[in-house]
Amino acid sequence: MASQNKYKITLSLNILNHLGINLYSNVPSVLSEAVANAWDADATNVTVNINADDDIITVLDNGHGMTAEDLNDKFLHVGYKRRDNGEAITPRLQRKVMGRKGIGKLSLFSIADTVEVHSVKKGKKSGLIMRLPEIQKAIQNDASDMEKPGTYHPEPVEENKIAITEGTQITLKDLRKNIVRTAPYLRTRLARRFAVIGEKNQFTVSIDGVDISIEDRDYFKKLQYIWTFGSESENYKIQAVNQEKSDTFESSLEIAGETYNVSGWIGTFRNSGDARTADDESLNKISVIIRGKLAQENILDEFGDAGVYASYLIGEISADFLDSDDSEDIATSSRQSLIEHDPRYQELKRFVGKKLDHIRNKWTEWRNAEGEDKARQNPAIDAWFKELGVDSRRNAKSLFGKINQMKVDEEERTRLFSHAVIAFESLSYKDKLNDLENISIDNLSALSSIFTDFDDIEATWYHQITKGRINVIEALREKVSDNALEKVIQEYLFEHLWLLDPMWERATESPQMEITIKKAFDTVDAGLSQEEKDARLDIRYKTTSGSHIIIELKRPEISVTTIRLIEQVNKYKKALQKCLVAVEKQQEPIEIVCVLGKYPTDWDDPDNREMLKANKARIVLYGTLIEQAYQGYKHYLDKNEDKGRLMRLLENLEVGSL
Repeated sequence: MASQNKYKITLSLNILNHLGINLYSNVPSVLSEAVANAWDADATNVTVNINADDDIITVLDNGHGMTAEDLNDKFLHVGYKRRDNGEAITPRLQRKVMGRKGIGKLSLFSIADTVEVHSVKKGKKSGLIMRLPEIQKAIQNDASDMEKPGTYHPEPVEENKIAITEGTQITLKDLRKNIVRTAPYLRTRLARRFAVIGEKNQFTVSIDGVDISIEDRDYFKKLQYIWTFGSESENYKIQAVNQEKSDTFESSLEIAGETYNVSGWIGTFRNSGDARTADDESLNKISVIIRGKLAQENILDEFGDAGVYASYLIGEISADFLDSDDSEDIATSSRQSLIEHDPRYQELKRFVGKKLDHIRNKWTEWRNAEGEDKARQNPAIDAWFKELGVDSRRNAKSLFGKINQMKVDEEERTRLFSHAVIAFESLSYKDKLNDLENISIDNLSALSSIFTDFDDIEATWYHQITKGRINVIEALREKVSDNALEKVIQEYLFEHLWLLDPMWERATESPQMEITIKKAFDTVDAGLSQEEKDARLDIRYKTTSGSHIIIELKRPEISVTTIRLIEQVNKYKKALQKCLVAVEKQQEPIEIVCVLGKYPTDWDDPDNREMLKANKARIVLYGTLIEQAYQGYKHYLDKNEDKGRLMRLLENLEVGSL
C-alpha cells in the first residue's frame, strides 16, 4: 500500500548559515541580540566584559536563567517563538519582549567560533559549549544525507565548572579578526541601539564596569534644534543641553481607522561636520526603534531629500505599533530592517515625511534669522547693515541666511560673512549702471553722486590688489633672504610677472606653454643643436602683453660674467626664434630678463652692457626689483590715505573678523 505522505519538506542545517552564522559583521549588532535576550529574561543588570588579551567577550545578566530543558526547548530551538507560547510579556517586570523570530542567538557565531553558555534557574545550573567548526561539519554531513534530520549536539558543561549563581552568562571565544571590540566603541554603539537602558526601565547595562547612559550616544550635545513627539519625549530636550530652539509634534497617527502613538525626537546638528564621528561614521540618520531596540538603522534614506537641511538631520522614532503580537512580523530575516511594503511601515513613512517638511521650513527660517545675528556680531558688518535701505537689507538677510546653511565650519562661516559684504558691494556696480539709465535732464545732479560711488568702489578694489601685492613682495623678500632654491623663487616670479614689469598684469597663455614649446623643440625641424636644447633647461617662458618673455634666473649668491650671460641669452633667443618661425610668429617681440643677486663681475665694462642690450636682454637684481616694487605700491597706499566708505568698511571687516 502506498504511503499517505507522498511529499515532505526537509530543512537542512545549512539554513543556520543564512539565518545567523553569517548574518552580522560587527560586534555591536551581535551584542545587541545578547542584551535583548537579557531584557526578555527580566534581567535588571547586564555586564559586558572584554578580555582583549585572550580574545574573549563575556555577557552576564541576572535574569531568570534557564534549565537544561529550557536550553534545549528554547535557546537551542532555532525559530522558537516565545510570543506564541504565552511569553509575550515577561512574568516579573511585565515587559514586552523584544525577541520574535527565535534566531537572534545564531548571530553570536558571526563574530566568534566558540560560544559557551552558563545559566542558573532557581539554583539549578546548566551549561553547554557550541563550536562553529563542529556545526559546519554537521552541516556538511547533513547535506550528504537528506533522509536524516539535521542535528548538532553541543558539549555539556559540568555543574562544578559553572561559577555564576543567577541568570545567564554567554562567553564568546576565538573571536574573528579585524573586529572592533574596544569598550568606548561598544558603549557608544550599544547606547544608540537601545532606548530602554537606564534606571527608568530597571535595565542597567555596563561595559568593563562602566554603566551605559543616554549621554554615551554622544550626539545630543551637538544638537542645535530639536523636535520631540508627544509629552513623554520631553526629556530629550533636556538631554540636548546646547539646543537653541525646540518644538513638539503630535504623537498620534491613524492606520485603517486605528490610532497609534509614536515617541522620540528629530534634531539638527549645529554644524554639518557634527554629523560624522571621529572615526568617520555617519550620524546623519533617523532610526526606528521598536520595543526599545533598534529595528531600522535609517529611515531617512527612504526620502532622498537633497535639501541642505537634510545633511544636518538625526533622530530616533519609537514606533511599537509596528510590532504588535497579533500582527504579522514586520522585521526582515536579518532583524536589522523592516519590510518596506508593509502598510504599517508606509504609514509611518508618510507620517515622518510630513514632519520633515515642517522641519525643513523651520530650519531654514531659524538658520536665516541666526545668519543675520551671527553676521552682525561683527561690528563692521552691523554698521554696514544699518546703512542699507529696506530692499538691500532684505537681500542681505537672505544672503547671510544662505551662508548660515552652508556645510562649513564656524571659522569659515565667519570669513564668508565678510566676503558676502564685499560681494554685495560689488553687485552695486550693476545697480549704479541701472541708475545711469534713470538719469534725465531734470536730475543731472544725481550723476555726480553715482560717479563718486564708482570711484569709491574702483579705488577700493585697487587698494585691495595693492595690499595683496605688498604681501607677495614681503613673502619674496623672505625667500631671497633665506637663499631659497632657484626653482622656488622662479615659480614665485613666474606667477607674479608684475614684479618684473608693472605692465605685465598676468600671463595670456596657459601654464602648459612650457610643455608646448618643448614639444615644438622635439617635433619641429628647427635645426636645434643638442647644446641649444640642453640650454633651455635654465629658462622659463611666458607670453604677456604681446611679448614672448624668457626669464633667466640665478640664485642670489651666484656670480656670473656678462660674457657668459650673453652666451646663454643668445642660445635662448636663437632657440625660441627658430620655434617661432616654425609656427609663423617670427615677427612677435622677444624680451629676456636675467634676474640676479648681484651684477656680473665684469659689469663695469660699458661694451658688455651694450652687448646685452643689443640682444633685447636686461638685468634685474633681486633686491632692486623687490624694493622698487615695494616702494611703488607703498607710495600708492600712502598717497591714498583718505579712504572712502567701502575702504573703511573693508579694513573694519578685517579687524572684526579676527
